[in-house]
Parts: sequence; structure tokens; C-alpha cells
Amino acid sequence: MKLVEIYRSKKKEGMYLYIEKGTTLDSLPEALMTQFGTAEFSMVIKLTAERKLAQVSAEKVLQSLQDHGYYLQLPPAPESYMQQIPNSKMY
Repeated sequence: MKLVEIYRSKKKEGMYLYIEKGTTLDSLPEALMTQFGTAEFSMVIKLTAERKLAQVSAEKVLQSLQDHGYYLQLPPAPESYMQQIPNSKMY
């Protein structure tokens, strides 16, 4: 179990940064913070491998925290424009 702070990006909707509680944003790579933009604190969670997260597995977040010291959650990819075109044969 780790206490994890989650920050949302003010630069890009749907982008979140997970760091272990006690880690400072200043200690993260400059290139990461340039891409992420201004960080807005969202919440602190108790993260275990069994915990369900909305966009990613908890195991993946925990592994990234161990390997890199952070996990960057990117916004979901937009649906293909072809899926948004109505199919006249379906009506």
C-alpha cells in the first residue's frame, strides 16, 4: 500500500500525474513538467494492487511509481471519426 497524490493538468484535460506522497513536483523531470503544465492538486488515495482505478490498473501505477517515481495518465484517445459517421444501413 502506498499513499499517492494525484494532480490534474491545467494544460490538458484528462491528464493526471500520480506521485508517492512526500515526493515534490520539483524533483520530477523538467521535460515531464513542461508537458504536464501547471499541476492542480486533486486528491490523496491509498493505492493497493487490488484497488480499481478508472483508466488504468493499479498495478501499472504502482510499477511506474517504483521504476520512475511517477505515473503520467494521458487523456483517452478520441474515437475514430469513422465511428462517429452514421451508418444508413443500420437504421
